[in-house]
Amino acid sequence: MKLFYRLFLSHLLVVLIAEAAVYVLVEFFAPRFFAEHVARMVHMVEMMGMGPMMSEGLRVDLENGLSATLTSALWVSLPLSALIAAGTAYAVSRRLARTANMLAACSHRMARGDYRLRLPVEGRDELAELAGHFNDLAAALERVEQSRVELIGNVAHELRTPLAALQGYAEAAADGVMPPEAVARAINREAAAMRRLVEDLSLVSRVEAGAVELELAEHDAAALVRAAHDRFASAFASKGVRLRLELPGAALPPVRADAGRADQVLANLLANALRHTPAGGEVVLQLEAHGAFARVCVRDTGPGIPEAYRQRVFERFFRLDAARSRGAGGSGVGLTVSKGLVEAMGGELELRSPARGGAEFCFTLPFAEA
Repeated sequence: MKLFYRLFLSHLLVVLIAEAAVYVLVEFFAPRFFAEHVARMVHMVEMMGMGPMMSEGLRVDLENGLSATLTSALWVSLPLSALIAAGTAYAVSRRLARTANMLAACSHRMARGDYRLRLPVEGRDELAELAGHFNDLAAALERVEQSRVELIGNVAHELRTPLAALQGYAEAAADGVMPPEAVARAINREAAAMRRLVEDLSLVSRVEAGAVELELAEHDAAALVRAAHDRFASAFASKGVRLRLELPGAALPPVRADAGRADQVLANLLANALRHTPAGGEVVLQLEAHGAFARVCVRDTGPGIPEAYRQRVFERFFRLDAARSRGAGGSGVGLTVSKGLVEAMGGELELRSPARGGAEFCFTLPFAEA
């Protein structure tokens, strides 16, 4: 039997039982309620000079009349109330069954890969809440599927260039166009690029799964920032970009972090700033206290990030210039990895928009004492 009929019959059965109970209880208790009223009326009649026999007959007649009238009213009202209750049960059962049928149909289509379905959210009861949760689930699965498709496409795109180069070098070696030594160096270079891509993908998957191993310890945040500045100083100087370090006047408490992962985050942010800042520009590496955290900011004077792309910069393989090659623009997972590593260490990584242009990425690390 379908859900609608089961719901409707169950509601109807409850209504019939309730009406039968009302009828029995009224027939049982009603005489006890109007008996006192009838006794007062008989007493008043006796005071007017009516004899005991006549007053007793009047009492019996009044009780029988009231009981018959009440019974007649019940027999008339019970079918009407049952009809109204049946209509209400029909409407409620139909709504419940319609929601259940929609959930069943949509879940069946979702199981076949259609994640664009959404249920109408009507009202504010548990059914509407269930429909809202179903829509949230469908949206989450749609994002996961879209991410999966994009990941496959991005990996295929990233592998296409080195594979085409390997095929070209192999053909050149077979035709004798290139000497074996040059072919070996070229193949080794492309293999190294593919290995870096695989390592990036492996790290991204571990970061997104929360499976990155961290060696948390107390570190001096100023020392971590200063070491990153010294390591990138020559690269910035060779491009003609000024790298300025700003440290707080007073010493900050030690932070609890993984020094290697924190250095990786700094390297990603500084490399991005160097890549997007033209010669003659400036990049500021700043450290400051921010409540119970140490905040590190990397601010550049490059072209900045358009408003439409600021919500996507932390997506894996996302590049502002889709035509940029891997060699010129990196793998596109640096910010994804950096955000995951910072959050794993208990901080946050965010993109800020300086008023004077450019881009500013700031991340926080918790103080050990906090």
